[in-house]
Amino acid sequence: MPLVHLASRLCGTPLLLAQAKLDILLAVLGARIGWPEPHAAVARPSPRVAPDAPPGIAVIPVYGTLVRRTLGLEAASGLTSYGEIGALLDAAVANPEVTGILLDVDSPGGEAGGVFELGQRIRSANAVKPVWAIAADSAFSGAYVLASAASRVYVTHTGGVGSIGVIALHVDQSARDAQQGYRYTAITAGEQKNDFSPHEPLHPAAQARLQTELDRLYGIFIDHVATMRDLDPALVRGTQAGLYFGPEALNAGLADAQGSFDDAVIDFGVFLAARRSPGRPLTAGRSLLASSLCSQEVSTMTERITPDVPQHTAAPAEPATSHGALPSPGDDAVQSAIDATRAEALAIAELCQLAGDPQRIVTFLAQGASAAEVRRALLAARAEGLEIDSRLGPDSPAREAPPDHNPLIQAVKKLTGKD
Repeated sequence: MPLVHLASRLCGTPLLLAQAKLDILLAVLGARIGWPEPHAAVARPSPRVAPDAPPGIAVIPVYGTLVRRTLGLEAASGLTSYGEIGALLDAAVANPEVTGILLDVDSPGGEAGGVFELGQRIRSANAVKPVWAIAADSAFSGAYVLASAASRVYVTHTGGVGSIGVIALHVDQSARDAQQGYRYTAITAGEQKNDFSPHEPLHPAAQARLQTELDRLYGIFIDHVATMRDLDPALVRGTQAGLYFGPEALNAGLADAQGSFDDAVIDFGVFLAARRSPGRPLTAGRSLLASSLCSQEVSTMTERITPDVPQHTAAPAEPATSHGALPSPGDDAVQSAIDATRAEALAIAELCQLAGDPQRIVTFLAQGASAAEVRRALLAARAEGLEIDSRLGPDSPAREAPPDHNPLIQAVKKLTGKD
């Protein structure tokens, strides 16, 4: 089925899209929108499912080519609409069970129309609930408009960000028309009405007008990234639409940390827990790690939160030039708290596993107990219970012995005052 409506959205219009992805789109859709067929077929992208996250963190997928409207082509073409992302964002802000929002970005970018408005909505939502983002594995061009609006950006070891630029493409198929015996004559009123027609070469005046619009959007893009990332606009312009991977993204100031999706989720959970209990920043954020270790119920935007709330429910905060109450991208205090809490949380998890009581990990971490407190509680619980005797053989029945016969348990009782 021809997709005529897509031609006007790809041809002669500014795109915030990585060049490699544009070539793929032309290869896949070219014949269906009236452009020459590619020499090599490109496989249709497979739908990607958002990864799991612990309760309290809403994961919003930002996958594939980004467009203002998908017109029902999401599954067939790998498109994601700004409206869909915005609806999920609004639902997360309105959901009282959600304390933080994580943008899981794997996109080369897409249409310019609508992307900057969505970026501002993300920053406005960040004023209500913290919004973080991870490039897993790509947040290029228009996708980086959205990722940069988050208060903290992660990039995977193989991931990349950037491509801060604008591109437009004109296809001159007049030679093919002549070969097929077609000759198009445009009858217009208005000098610029037939600009960018694919049936004739691009007129220099039309090209100049399009270049002016590209330069204008480029300036908006640069200002957006500079504001969201608190960077000098000259530095952003100096990237020259380059792609930055791994450590390069951190050095360029386009990302804050490098790690996997799980790393970002754990760090985000620690940060959120510390916000809830500022008096105990190291122990209050352990519930996230516990839920990850114990494989608790998942809360993702695609499963538990349905976008049935009206559009634009996020607080209409003005775009901020800084991250407000949240730590700035270079705040060492956040990373220090994360590292310390990780170590303590892992110690608690190991104690529970060694005690054969892993189901209590969540309870201990939710209570904000320290490793020493957990150790005493586990020893006390073991002292109060029955000793488990070892088995003599695989078929031998277990034999119970009274706790009075165990000197270790008696010593524990004395230490805990339970004689």
